[in-house]
Amino acid sequence: MKEYPLKKFLLVYFLLLLFSSSLLFPQSKYRFFDSAEPLSKYVRLTIFHPSEGIIRSIAELKNNEIVTLKNLLVVAVFHEKEQYDYKKSIDFIKQNNIDWVKFHKLTKNIYSYNLFQENSLSDEFKNIFTKSDGIIFFGGADIPPYIYNEKTNLLTSIRTPYRHFVELSFIFHLLGGFQNNDFKPFLDSAPQFAVLGICLGEQSLNVGTGGTLVQDIFSEIYGKTYLEDIITMSRENWHRNPLAWLYPEKKLLSYSMHRIRLKENSKFVSEMGFNKEDTPFVLSSHHQMVNKLGKKFKVSATSLDGKVIEAIEHEKYPNVLGIQFHPESSLLWDPEQTFKFTLKQKKEISLRSILDNNPPSFAFHKKLWSWFCEKLDEYHKSKQ
Repeated sequence: MKEYPLKKFLLVYFLLLLFSSSLLFPQSKYRFFDSAEPLSKYVRLTIFHPSEGIIRSIAELKNNEIVTLKNLLVVAVFHEKEQYDYKKSIDFIKQNNIDWVKFHKLTKNIYSYNLFQENSLSDEFKNIFTKSDGIIFFGGADIPPYIYNEKTNLLTSIRTPYRHFVELSFIFHLLGGFQNNDFKPFLDSAPQFAVLGICLGEQSLNVGTGGTLVQDIFSEIYGKTYLEDIITMSRENWHRNPLAWLYPEKKLLSYSMHRIRLKENSKFVSEMGFNKEDTPFVLSSHHQMVNKLGKKFKVSATSLDGKVIEAIEHEKYPNVLGIQFHPESSLLWDPEQTFKFTLKQKKEISLRSILDNNPPSFAFHKKLWSWFCEKLDEYHKSKQ
């Protein structure tokens, strides 16, 4: 008879504990889209893999008035199984009093074998798409080649598989792909929706729609297997800095600055106002690139020698663009930050000075962001 009050007490205590835990760590705290209204006064930009560095870069774009949308709300989407501590990102926005970033955590499982079909995240993907005005996919580690049905090169580094599962499946839901031609993509109902893929993001747009990748540019495209041989190549063909790789103690910038060639029928020429003769400098750090194009994609820019694809755009959905370089990097905008690229370089220089002294490089970066912001704003207004 005495056990009953004890059990009752323990039950009440357990319920109180659950209740207090839900107050401290509410399930909806990082589930923005669950309660978000379909329409909003804010332009909602969804980003994937919202690392501290990426959020810092977006903040710098706003501070430098490169991104000029006054009513911008960034919704940062991540999966709980990703190999990144997103508490760093959450702490960053708290410490810097950033109120224009919200978070949405995915929890349902997804697997490599069901990425390109209806799966456990399909409904959530649709909700995110419906309540967003545009999406950016950012840079990161190599995509597992088994996803695009190829063997894995020894130089391919697979470090973040769950991130790729989520992003590639979402891209397939957005754009469709060769993997399943009967699938009806989200953008069929909203073709003006804006999508930007940066570096890995471009590669993800391609793989998500059924394309493939070159797994190592230096060895597969240029036939180089030693860093010393890569260093003898023109710096226009460096897509990351081999000297920084060879001499880490010298503290050289690991990125590379090089020029790109714009295609005559690309958005850069037809919509952003540049000429096919323009060769703006861009900032890059990658060793893989688009190979066989995904469904409905075409090439928009290449390296100067034409061997490396630097940008792709969608032929059916006009506001979908992938770029192999990094226009979001804060290193580009700060004239006070200076670097060395080579051992012979006597004086450090800023990346901003390279943009300024090689027109239309600075204008190219500004216009790229203003074009994307315009497309976000136009789509946002069309929904109201």
